[in-house]
Parts: sequence; structure tokens; C-alpha cells
Amino acid sequence: MPITVDIDVMMARRKMSVGELADRVGITPANLAVLKNGRAKAVRFTTLAALCEVLDCQPGDLLRWVPGPETGPETGPETGAEAGSDTAGEVAASG
Repeated sequence: MPITVDIDVMMARRKMSVGELADRVGITPANLAVLKNGRAKAVRFTTLAALCEVLDCQPGDLLRWVPGPETGPETGPETGAEAGSDTAGEVAASG
């Protein structure tokens, strides 16, 4: 996937555990692991904002685009059943 997630980098800089970050953001440690390991298909802006608030950073500190072989028209924006779906591997903060 051309989007790289650097949450672990910011967690290390802040000396914060997965459990502590998940608790402060309002998501489960399992959902944070899915996001942190790049397996999430989507992330809500509210979750991204909560991560940025807790980690005292900007969204660009957590996510970056890396061009790769997957980049192309068929792998562009979400389409079909996944577009706008809350069940498409999306990680959400509660609250």
C-alpha cells in the first residue's frame, strides 16, 4: 500500500505504549494495532484528530504517501461497497 503509517515512530518519540495510546485515544489496542501495522482500509478523521492530539503531532507525522507499484487508476479512491462504509476495516475512536 502506498500509504505508510508511522504511528510507532511517534509512540517511540513520546515513550508511549500501545495500551496507553489506545486508552487515551478511545480505541481498542487491537484496532490501534491494525492501524499501526498498516492493515486498516480507512481511518476516521475523529480518530486521526485524537491520535494527533494525544501524540502532539500533525497528520503528516503519522501518515505518508510512498509511491509504489500499487499506484494506478484501479487502486485509486475507494469504490464499490467499501466507499463510505463503516465496516470496511475502518478504525474509529469512540466518543
